[in-house]
Amino acid sequence: MTAGYCMTGGDAGPDRGLKSLVLGVALAVAAATAGAAEPQGLKAGAARSNITPELGGEIVGGFHPIPAKHIHDELWAKCLVLDNGRTRLALVVCDVLGLSRDTCREARRVVEAGTGIPAAHVMISGTHTHSATSVIGDRYAPTAELTPYQRAVVRRIGDAVRCAVNNLEPARIGWATASEPRHVFNRRWFMKPGTVPVNPLGGQDQVKMNPPRGSADLVKPAGPTDPEICFLAVQSTNGRPVALLANYSLHYVGGVGGGHVSADYFGMFADRIQQLLGADRQDPPFVAMMCNGTSGNINNIDFTKPSPKTAPYERMREVAEDVAQAVFKAWPSVRWRDEAPLGAEFEEFRVAFRRPTPEQVERAKAIVAERKPDAKSTLEEIYADRVLRVSAYPEHDDLPLQALRIGDVGLATMPLEVFAETGLEMKRRNPFKPSFVVSMAHGYFGYLPTPEQHKLGGYETWLGTNRVEIETEPKLVARLLEMLERLRLATSNSQQPTPNIQ
Repeated sequence: MTAGYCMTGGDAGPDRGLKSLVLGVALAVAAATAGAAEPQGLKAGAARSNITPELGGEIVGGFHPIPAKHIHDELWAKCLVLDNGRTRLALVVCDVLGLSRDTCREARRVVEAGTGIPAAHVMISGTHTHSATSVIGDRYAPTAELTPYQRAVVRRIGDAVRCAVNNLEPARIGWATASEPRHVFNRRWFMKPGTVPVNPLGGQDQVKMNPPRGSADLVKPAGPTDPEICFLAVQSTNGRPVALLANYSLHYVGGVGGGHVSADYFGMFADRIQQLLGADRQDPPFVAMMCNGTSGNINNIDFTKPSPKTAPYERMREVAEDVAQAVFKAWPSVRWRDEAPLGAEFEEFRVAFRRPTPEQVERAKAIVAERKPDAKSTLEEIYADRVLRVSAYPEHDDLPLQALRIGDVGLATMPLEVFAETGLEMKRRNPFKPSFVVSMAHGYFGYLPTPEQHKLGGYETWLGTNRVEIETEPKLVARLLEMLERLRLATSNSQQPTPNIQ
């Protein structure tokens, strides 16, 4: 009211006074509304839900699935929720090979219904452990009814997000990068002429995935690696670690016991960084997550050397230890902020899917017809089946893409196994620094080689392993960069720069 009277100026007659009073009330209401819209400081909460499957289900990741016989370590759906007073985001990472698009759609719906967080603000990805039962379902069907295990994972994702919301508290956030180059190797190799075998589709590749170790026929890797570890760190206002989300471009490690269920190095990293940060016994518990970066052509095998003898889980622990130590060493460089811009964009992007030629279909039918019913399928028979399945898939489908801003960090997601080249390009062109790509997010549609890598052939390019058309990769990169730029403009215009808290 005082503001209204102060603005009346000279004549204070009855009409002028009434107008001033009305103006004063309007200004007071506007000021109160604006104040309510201002950020109230960052809040964060984290939680996890157990998604370990029952024994007996098929462990996927190889050409011949095997039944789960033993639980070596539990699998989790882990969640971090961030809220800056304007926007709320939920980041979920699951210890599975991947998740179907339908599973992720249903999980985002459940999250929105249970928490009010918009489905477009929920990120869901799989770590790509090869020691878990399937949440992908029938990867060659555009849509399918969820299996009992998929429905269970949906419920547990919803539970994890709800519990993370329950744990929301005033918090600080920071980010940094580290590097661990000793465990990332490009697994696609040029070899001496005549030493690359004919592929199961009857074609001749120029490169081989996972060539013989220490072979004299090796020439050079067919692409780069990305040794960077980018991480987001969250702590309470009194310095208690709340959560950590890291991203590393390493496929998986493996070396598990026969029929074992395991979260692979992703889970071991989470355990080890928790120990290093002294966050073992907290209430609420500290939650560490490792999401998979652009590792479609990357593993941890140095093909220039013979294979060493290692015990089950030995190599996995070594990788987890070194990656955790790299993050811990970078931890003091984190600059903590008590506010951060947050934003998300989500889009279903239509792409074309590859089609086999009539000759490929006829060849596949002949191979399938000659298959012995009780014999273990050969690689040629497996790909004959895949060719026939791909031939029945729609010519176009929608791929879920997501871009997120968290402070100065830019995240982009793809529902595919993305090559390191793509990740490096995205980091170079991303308007946010640092940045990273989360693979196997919101669905699973096979590998995403670059057009240049398609020309070289190899496992990742075979029809049935790669399903989207050959020029898809540059289209997805361009679209995600557009989404990130829109996000930068939108959040920069609506949110003030975040102060640093040392």
